[in-house]
Amino acid sequence: MAEPGAQTPVERLYAFITENEQGDVCAELPEDACSEAPNNFFLNALNGALTKLGDQLGSPELVLPWLLDALGAPASITGFLSPVRRAGALLPQLVVSGRIREFAVRKWFWLAGGFLFGVAFVLMVPVSLLMQGAAAGLIILGLLAIGSLSRGVSSVAFKDVLAKTIPPGRRGTLLAIRATVGGLLALGAGLILRTYFQGTRDIRTIAVLVGLSGVLWLLGVAVIIFISEEPGATEGARNALQEARAGIKLLRENSAFSRYVLARTFLLSIELSLPYYALYARRFSDGNAGDLGVFIIAASLAQVISSPIWGRLSDRTSRWVMIASGLLAALTGIYALALSLFASNSINIYLLGIAVTIIGFSRAGVRLGRKTYLVDGAPEIDRPLYVASSNTIIGLLTLVGGGLGFIAQAAGVRILLAILILLALIGSAISFTMQEAEHLAG
Repeated sequence: MAEPGAQTPVERLYAFITENEQGDVCAELPEDACSEAPNNFFLNALNGALTKLGDQLGSPELVLPWLLDALGAPASITGFLSPVRRAGALLPQLVVSGRIREFAVRKWFWLAGGFLFGVAFVLMVPVSLLMQGAAAGLIILGLLAIGSLSRGVSSVAFKDVLAKTIPPGRRGTLLAIRATVGGLLALGAGLILRTYFQGTRDIRTIAVLVGLSGVLWLLGVAVIIFISEEPGATEGARNALQEARAGIKLLRENSAFSRYVLARTFLLSIELSLPYYALYARRFSDGNAGDLGVFIIAASLAQVISSPIWGRLSDRTSRWVMIASGLLAALTGIYALALSLFASNSINIYLLGIAVTIIGFSRAGVRLGRKTYLVDGAPEIDRPLYVASSNTIIGLLTLVGGGLGFIAQAAGVRILLAILILLALIGSAISFTMQEAEHLAG
């Protein structure tokens, strides 16, 4: 029997992983929530490992385009995959955030949204095996839209539950662990593809990856049931119209928040860039699963390498993570331009894999930085409003960002890369002018 006051193995591991010098990090959490933080930390990390692996195996930036191309779906449908995935997850958040606030315990919204997202990917498997061409592409795109809308609900609840169950100073580390472990697992999956499926063009191989993505999401959301969430504040609930008005008012009156949204707008170019790097890379691939494995390895390696670095830095200054990510993305574009200028049509698939790795490193930084900045800076009672307002704006702009594909088609990839470099630099410069997260609420 453990002595009174003695730490459990879980508590000791939690203390070891999250060790820092920030003093009483539980000052913002109730005593019961703080005592449950170690268990919640690892349950949240397990959820993240499963769902992040699922995200890699069913990636709308890498795997789904490969699948639709194999099915003979037109490129016009493929070009909508990433915008639909991101916009679908962001646009409904302003509508649901006010309603979520009516409930003292919000993890069930996190669970329900994730469950529907997983089901949508599982249903893509029979579509892939039984249909072809534009019909298959449109149905898969529709399932992705349904799943993404559900994930938007999950996203609002996730950030709120994260803030209610994990102390500040630990959140960036947790987000990094979620991404790192998921990336390690996806790295293994990519190695298997590269080793055992080189030369394979069977649709069933890619369909299995997508189906596994959905199953992993279903397993991941089951973990949420065991997370201990203390009831939170429920006052201030608003309907969708009231929430929209509150969001507009927030943007007008809170200059720190509006600057954050502006920075995130330009840094969105980084989050949307991977499909264009992948499309360029596929020009030098014969479309087999082994080459897809190279890019899955590259994207996963970026998660594994970058997440611990970005996570620790985010817990100290998430603003500088956003700045550094923008600069790194610009350097990636310069590297890719150099390849296109000097290597002509003989670019090695592994050189392109390096570009995917570096842009993945930058994308991970943007995501960790902006999430940690918002969770740490938004006041508790209005946190869902801050999250939903910024996400709804970015969701609308994501659909506009789909126009980058038309630029690539009309002007060529070099012009598109130059535009991406410029947008990343502007986003980094705006982030530099922001204050640290604790000043977000004014």
